[in-house]
Amino acid sequence: MSKKINLVFKMKQEILDILKRYNSNRARLLDILWDIHNIYGYIPDEALPTLSEALNMSKIDISETVSFYHFFHDKPSGKYRIYLADTVIAKMSGFQEVLETLEQETKCPFGDTDVSGTFGLYETSCIGLSDQEPAMLIDKVVFNNLTPKKVTNIITQIKAGKTPLEISTPKAIKTKDVAYIDNLVQTTIYKSGPVFFKSNTNYKSLLSKCLDFHPLEIIDNISESNIKGRGGAGFPTGLKWQLCREADGEQKYVICNADEGEPGTFKDRILLTRSPKDVLVGMIIGGYSIGSDTGIIYLRSEYWYIKEYLENQIQELKNESLLGENILGSSFSFNIRIQMGAGSYVCGDETALLESCEGKRGTPRVKPPYPIQNGYLGKPTIINNVETFAAITRISEKGGKWYGAMGTKDSTGTRLLSVSGDCERPGIYEIEWGITLGEVLKMVGAKNAKAVQVSGPSGECVSAKLAENRIICYSDLSCNGSFMIFDETRDILDIVESFMHFFVEESCGICIPCRVGNVDLHNMMKRIRARKATQKDLDDIVSWSKIIKSTSRCGLGTTSPKPILTTLDQFPEIYKEKIVVQKGSLLPSFDMDKALLDHDNAHKELSNKNATNE
Repeated sequence: MSKKINLVFKMKQEILDILKRYNSNRARLLDILWDIHNIYGYIPDEALPTLSEALNMSKIDISETVSFYHFFHDKPSGKYRIYLADTVIAKMSGFQEVLETLEQETKCPFGDTDVSGTFGLYETSCIGLSDQEPAMLIDKVVFNNLTPKKVTNIITQIKAGKTPLEISTPKAIKTKDVAYIDNLVQTTIYKSGPVFFKSNTNYKSLLSKCLDFHPLEIIDNISESNIKGRGGAGFPTGLKWQLCREADGEQKYVICNADEGEPGTFKDRILLTRSPKDVLVGMIIGGYSIGSDTGIIYLRSEYWYIKEYLENQIQELKNESLLGENILGSSFSFNIRIQMGAGSYVCGDETALLESCEGKRGTPRVKPPYPIQNGYLGKPTIINNVETFAAITRISEKGGKWYGAMGTKDSTGTRLLSVSGDCERPGIYEIEWGITLGEVLKMVGAKNAKAVQVSGPSGECVSAKLAENRIICYSDLSCNGSFMIFDETRDILDIVESFMHFFVEESCGICIPCRVGNVDLHNMMKRIRARKATQKDLDDIVSWSKIIKSTSRCGLGTTSPKPILTTLDQFPEIYKEKIVVQKGSLLPSFDMDKALLDHDNAHKELSNKNATNE
């Protein structure tokens, strides 16, 4: 009994130390929960009273926040938690064999822990490695290009006492160096252009030049470039910054959205590891432009292995007086911290991201008001994508007019494509807006393409037959970076069903049309694939999709029906092949044998219950 009391006392003291580290600031709840999770491997119930009292929050509210995020556990979940990415690309590359090997070697089913408490197996959505699937995380260490043999070797070494870090990385490599990241993952940039991945930028000279300009002159230069946000929405960056600068309030914030959760996207990972200072300096320029002294990088938890490297890059800028107090001797001060996410696709939505930054569940806010008016902690905030901030650095160096001369009139500059799937050269490509889809397919070596999923599941599926007529630009295919290619051997309906499953899993659940509607659409896809759907079912899909799109609060709900709708448009024949003609009053999806069996089982159960009562 005394031993248990001592353990509880020790836990309380450890949690009090963590709370002190963050000044018991409830807006830092995610950081607090991560620190607890890193000690115990989960969030113990015994921690809740101390957290509740210190943060002035109910225990239920804290528990609900924990349960919202994929990577937080509220009970022991294995000493080594293994998260296998279940993307469509992984399933094209040996996913099932890897999954079965993991279960066999750990003696543990997915979604559970083994009897010894050593391993916990979990499936998770895209971890930003679609160019090197199958891939998995063992806590914060990533393993890629998996095969059954590699899995067996990894698990064998863990059983022998090695840690994932010891297995993956030679001792001589420091985790704060880019060599650590390069040792874990491949960084393949097949085509770079005039904007990204430049190694000769003089950041001191650039920032010195920017500080000589009035902030409005900086914004005018950004506006002249006509750059639009690279996160997907495509809102003019210069206008966003101008509106935020003009918004009421002395305290303002700059947030870099590095929650790269769209399946098939990994460009931000490459920018953060190959051009991190372009991103950081872009944030500093943003801070100077709007009158902010604080920047936050919201980094998805799947990229935890990048965190220490990024922190080192931040420190290097501080050492050169390019970040921190009185930058380059001026009156302008700006600091950047990293906020780790905890696994939630919907936090890629800017308002859900704000909620998460404030230590809450990542539930999208109702707009208006917009973040530029009422953002982080209720203050005016600009939120831009990693790629946008990196481009801002180059625009500030070369000029808005230089940038605006590239691409097309309404889609200026260049952008990055994360290419994966059935092609010879998966990786990163910098392209000018205005290039055709067909040109991209030739560039990446997609010789037998059947379909291209542009912008991930939330984007558009395009038939390769129309590739020469489709343009990568905001008025046609406004690609957000994800570019997945499927050849003639792939089952398009299987892919669509997987995408719908993804949306079901990732919905925050606050909107009934999204929470319920996506489940119905997913079930409908199952019926179609099982040849138990009629033309009326297809008609229902279209009408239900309109409701989901028009009544959902955030981008997840407004785009979730698109995998079905765009493939129905591009490949109507594959749906028509599956539907059947209804005969009689019973729907094709009605299983008479199962219904009779269920009736018999229910009758037997009732009879047994009555006999017991007698």
